[in-house]
Amino acid sequence: MQKSKYNIFSKIHNSDSYYIVNSLSGNADILDKEEAERYQNNKLEDVSVWIEKGYLVNPDEEQKIYKQKYLNFIDDRDSDEIQIFFVATYGCNFACSYCYQESYTNAAQKLTTKIIDSFFNYVTTEFAGRQKYVTLFGGEPLLPGDEYKKQLQYFINKCIENDLELAIVTNGYFLEEYIPLFEKVKIREIQVTLDGVGDIHNNRRPLKGGRKTFDKIVKGIDAALKNEITINLRAVVDKENLKDLPNLSRFAIERGWTSSARFKTQLGRNYELHTCQVNNKKLYGRVELYLDLYEMIKENPEIIKFHKPAFSISKFLFENGEVPPPLFDSCPGCKTEWAFDYTGTIYSCTATVGKKDEVLGTYYPQITKNNDIIAEWEERDVLSIKECKNCSLQLVCGGGCASIAKNKSGELHSPDCRPVKELLEMGIDLYSNLN
Repeated sequence: MQKSKYNIFSKIHNSDSYYIVNSLSGNADILDKEEAERYQNNKLEDVSVWIEKGYLVNPDEEQKIYKQKYLNFIDDRDSDEIQIFFVATYGCNFACSYCYQESYTNAAQKLTTKIIDSFFNYVTTEFAGRQKYVTLFGGEPLLPGDEYKKQLQYFINKCIENDLELAIVTNGYFLEEYIPLFEKVKIREIQVTLDGVGDIHNNRRPLKGGRKTFDKIVKGIDAALKNEITINLRAVVDKENLKDLPNLSRFAIERGWTSSARFKTQLGRNYELHTCQVNNKKLYGRVELYLDLYEMIKENPEIIKFHKPAFSISKFLFENGEVPPPLFDSCPGCKTEWAFDYTGTIYSCTATVGKKDEVLGTYYPQITKNNDIIAEWEERDVLSIKECKNCSLQLVCGGGCASIAKNKSGELHSPDCRPVKELLEMGIDLYSNLN
């Protein structure tokens, strides 16, 4: 017997204890210093327990288990719900300091009923028999103007006609005005971004022309929650605004948002994507961000009432009491996620939508598909990425984001490595002391 190649073993942050996690066997344990040393020195006392938990294995038997769980993963993914993004416009009324779409051009053509009909015809035919929902995306999908709102109402009516739930990603500025349009459609959630309280947010996400946006967005969130619409509040964080997270947390708590079952949160790390933020010193690396979050939560535990950071699978472990299933692929592009825009073009995901060198085909005015490139996206997982082959973190990392990996290396089948071990070191300490 030998140590499993999928064991993740390290010292817990600010502790004398260690952890061991194995996503293939589905086990995790905290080890005291002595037991950890015995593991490192191959002098374990009760070997049978370690074999039972899959930390010690027969490599041939482990490989059989790996293959079976991979096949199960593929079967499950092939029946998973599909998220279908639709960009109604690349136009936006905001002048965000970190916009990754700022270099995109807004095609002169407009959203029309013909394009909308073609989109829904494609979706209902191409993804027939699959569970699916639609997400309005941009640019900014909730813009003013009678003609634009008329087209968006038609789009919403098509969701109703096809019994499709609708999610929306919006800056939230015109959210309150749009709520009457959502009365009859099934709204899954509306994602709105606040980057802090007051001018912390206003300086990062002003209107074009410089006017403030915070107060109006807050009114929209209040109105949505009052109308029992789920809000997914997102904060895009970097070294410029992370310091305001305790204030944003207290603001949401005092506003009553966090006590609503229809309120959830996410933190988005501001990072270079495509043309934006090149060599920007305010950007966080993944470990650096989570280290600052770790220290901040220790000093401001109220943050946890607002948002619980994942710290890789740490949050899942402590909330569910088990290890999540092995993740053979963390990229949903062309598998459980697709993106379409109002010009009739098809893309793999939100990270590629709008990039002309990432076009996969068209659904209007005629249907075309680049099947070779689509197949390349479909086939990308930890088995197709050579760097993942002998990595003990592969079944937690899943190979990372394909778009980021391609931006870095030029190859789609290359890794976007996640610092799983370091995040677990911090997360296990944080959540074990909170429970």
